[in-house]
Amino acid sequence: MPQDCDRTPVVRDNGRHQWEKDRARAPGAVRAMSGATEHDTGLHPADLVFHAEYRELAAPCPLAEAFGVPAGTVLLERRYRTRYGAENAPFSLVVSYLVREMIAANPELLDETNEPWPGGTQSQLHTVGIELDRVEERLTARTPTPAEARDLALASGAPVILLRKTSYDINDRVVNIADVTLPADRTELLFTTRLERW
Repeated sequence: MPQDCDRTPVVRDNGRHQWEKDRARAPGAVRAMSGATEHDTGLHPADLVFHAEYRELAAPCPLAEAFGVPAGTVLLERRYRTRYGAENAPFSLVVSYLVREMIAANPELLDETNEPWPGGTQSQLHTVGIELDRVEERLTARTPTPAEARDLALASGAPVILLRKTSYDINDRVVNIADVTLPADRTELLFTTRLERW
């Protein structure tokens, strides 16, 4: 296992959301040149090992309420793990949820073998006519579960940062919820708030 100082650091800047939106409608070849992980790490696509798993599930009450849909509505759960090829642990553990009915018009979005999707979720949503208006991110921290500590190869005593990312479309609908578990021993969160000039 690499030492902490040998781990690739990640700087997650909230400006990444506009960067992703600006690229959502770009040609596939342009989108394939880099993604959010490359943006956050400075690595290249060839440096990364990516894994995705999809499954459908009935929305439990907390997720149903967050999406504003009835409990039991079919969701597509997507689990992502991306790591630097020279390291053994992913940068984060991501579980993303979409309402299946919202994306069913494009069957390619239901197939995990189409991942990694050039341009990420915003580009996927664009294929079914959904444009994001805003992304809300809530952060908390806690002690990792044994599985999280193992999967993220955390240093002893290192906490995890939990990020709940909720994406709203231009009609104020929640269209994506992602729960991201980040290793606090190698993740920096950077928030830059741009203010319009008077």
